[in-house]
Amino acid sequence: MTSSKKNKSKKKTPGAEPKRPEWTPDSGGPEFASRVQPGVAGGHDGLPRPDQTTPKAAAQPSRKPSGKKLTVDEYVEGILKGDRTILGRAITLVESNARAHVRQAQQMLKQLMPHTGRSIRIGITGVPGAGKSTLIEALGLYLIEQGHRVAVLAIDPSSSITRGSILGDKTRMEALARRPESFIRPSPSGGALGGVARKTRETMLVCEAAGFDVILVETVGVGQSEITVRSMVDFFLLLQIAGGGDELQGIKKGVIELADAIFINKADGANKAAAEAARQELETALHYLTPTIRNWQTRVFTCSALTGEGIDTIWKVVQKFVEITRSLGVFEEQRQRQALEWMHALLNEHLQRIFHQHPDIQRILPEVEFEVARGKTPPTAAAEALIQIFRSKLNFDKSRDDS
Repeated sequence: MTSSKKNKSKKKTPGAEPKRPEWTPDSGGPEFASRVQPGVAGGHDGLPRPDQTTPKAAAQPSRKPSGKKLTVDEYVEGILKGDRTILGRAITLVESNARAHVRQAQQMLKQLMPHTGRSIRIGITGVPGAGKSTLIEALGLYLIEQGHRVAVLAIDPSSSITRGSILGDKTRMEALARRPESFIRPSPSGGALGGVARKTRETMLVCEAAGFDVILVETVGVGQSEITVRSMVDFFLLLQIAGGGDELQGIKKGVIELADAIFINKADGANKAAAEAARQELETALHYLTPTIRNWQTRVFTCSALTGEGIDTIWKVVQKFVEITRSLGVFEEQRQRQALEWMHALLNEHLQRIFHQHPDIQRILPEVEFEVARGKTPPTAAAEALIQIFRSKLNFDKSRDDS
């Protein structure tokens, strides 16, 4: 049999012949050819075979749902092992306001407490457009190269109208998000004063238990009341940009007197000279302020998150601060004070919730609000009257329970 007859006798696989796309140039060779292999007719992945008449025989075996409810012990075990999926679910549990979730989250946190407190907590705030996200990414990548594990808690502003948040900070830290040594969690501010989410403190504890030794908390941007972050971190970094106002305007921003260090970002290219001038102005402004921590003088530096210049200086300043405050005992004193402030804040929040959920207050409040809105009752008198009603109802409820 000749070779030509052998070729003719071979069975051709349908669809395997090379096909040239329509856009192939006239001078194009076989490099433009593509081959399309036909798929399997059936009998795999649950698909019926052509000879099957009933699809039941090909049904896939049932699988356990991946999102099953976890017990407190499963949460704790997963977090301590560094399971990122369970870590994310644990933070969602902490952020939930459902009563069952709150109880489970508190049980989980109680078990995690012995594994917390070993990180350096750094708060980063600044005016919108100062480059906070870019700087955090550059700093996070630098810290990872130094052998650290970094958790970023990015607080996104919530709309006062829709109550929604974009939560886009993670997309702005693409390079950092790809690193296994990092964990980025965007959370809505939920309207909380201080530019931080209500559950940020608890989220920090969960991240510490998961083995992250540097926690970076990014706030939504500074204002007169947006300084709550200072009450939950070890080091408070204020990010500024050139052209943000003169030195007296800087003093009026009360957040400056709480900063442990100030960095002028975007000190690169043509803006480098302006950044240096802003640094000198703020240095002069700081002379009018009293240091908040013994043996520590807040200083102003320049950096560029774009080029990386000055990023290492940030960490050196943080390390120096921690060294000094620990030697003086201020570091632990500050954490103890923060824990007490947190407890009192939770007490106030809980008492306020009890007040608003009391049925008698819910019945009377609309009428009182109407009187205040019409100008018939002063707000102070209205608040005092509501408190008196609430106290009398509490006493009545207590006496009825005692009887």
